[in-house]
Amino acid sequence: MSLRLLGACAILLATTACATGQRADGTWVRLGERTVTDRLEGDRIVVGAARGEFLEIKLLVRRAPVDFYEVVVLYANGDRQQVSIRRTIAAGGETRAIDLLGRYRTIRAVEFLYDANTMAGRTATVRLLGRR
Repeated sequence: MSLRLLGACAILLATTACATGQRADGTWVRLGERTVTDRLEGDRIVVGAARGEFLEIKLLVRRAPVDFYEVVVLYANGDRQQVSIRRTIAAGGETRAIDLLGRYRTIRAVEFLYDANTMAGRTATVRLLGRR
């Protein structure tokens, strides 16, 4: 009987973790995304403490290239980490894995200054991923 209960608890925990987007196995999880335009502007992807702690992040770009000028990780404890990207990420491409200072960190938000290389009202998508 206790093995059944233990198995049921394991399934419940795994289901809950998948439903909230939290994975502890080192795979990348989606933390948010923004649709970006061809104007030089800034944006913010709010993550929040409920998502937990992460070791690294990366940005994926879809539909059109994006020039990144500045990326800042804002932590729940008020610390900030400036990330140097300063390059164009092609459509379908991604940044390198960016190590978060201090090992496991709770991310409040990630801000970025960018310019999408789009024309005629088209947009690009920037997706933020995190890994535990």
